[in-house]
Amino acid sequence: MLKGTVTALVTPFRADGALDEPGLRILVARQVEAGVEVVVPCGTTGESPALSEAEQLRVIELTVQACRGTATRVFAGTGSNNTPRTIEMTRKARDLGADGALVVTPAYNKPTPDGLVAHFAAVTGACGGFPILLYNVPGRTGVNMTAETTLRVATQPGVVGIKEASGSIVQASEILAGAPRGFAVLSGDDPLTLPLLALGGTGVVSVVSNVVPARVKALVDAGLAGDLATARRLHFELLPLARALFLETSPSPCKAALTLLGLPSGDVRLPLVGVGEKTRQAVADALRAIRESPLHTAPGGDRT
Repeated sequence: MLKGTVTALVTPFRADGALDEPGLRILVARQVEAGVEVVVPCGTTGESPALSEAEQLRVIELTVQACRGTATRVFAGTGSNNTPRTIEMTRKARDLGADGALVVTPAYNKPTPDGLVAHFAAVTGACGGFPILLYNVPGRTGVNMTAETTLRVATQPGVVGIKEASGSIVQASEILAGAPRGFAVLSGDDPLTLPLLALGGTGVVSVVSNVVPARVKALVDAGLAGDLATARRLHFELLPLARALFLETSPSPCKAALTLLGLPSGDVRLPLVGVGEKTRQAVADALRAIRESPLHTAPGGDRT
């Protein structure tokens, strides 16, 4: 079963707006050092809608190379609102050596439940059992894949789980209650990681772990081990940062945090813009609070 900490990687850009390839290698190496189980290049946090196809494939290729020979797997973001293109990108990610694909529900089209089932059936059928992690994020796509629809898709060959980012614990609970054996339910919202773990979820696809990967992993590991006291303490420690990273459209605040830490990031691409001073200060305050905590020398670069 897919479980643990999954980092939705940012895509770093140079000052001239081009892909920062050395910077990406640094960011991935930091995740590997922290022991993160999976990284996701080219998801929402990776600004996939603002990448060309060539850039998207290059980011996937570089991430696969950086994880080769390590325990960290790569699930590449390949979803779009065009079913043939989703199939094509998923196949290309597979051919580049990715371990699986994160496939978001189609945005803007607003497919019906039957349309969602048919979309994922076309993708899984064309990709020969390649592992597919579903991604439900109605705040971005305009359509919510309900628990009932998710459970219909969960039986398709190759579907290994879901990044559930509806923000509804009730919906996540309904998925967990009916999920087939081996189907992973991962939180797609950092503040809901602990509640979902307590209900039987298997981990998180995290934005916060871009910034403090070892701490997020410690929370998830504690939750999976049943050490709720440790998980609860880490949850409350990370909550201000999790909130700060979503004061404006992600990944703008996350990139601000990485810049404050002296890590590769660069600006977001239009139509996104960098954060305002109020958000930047909130991010800085959250980082300072973590730096002052007893775990500030945790492995994986969580030294703020």
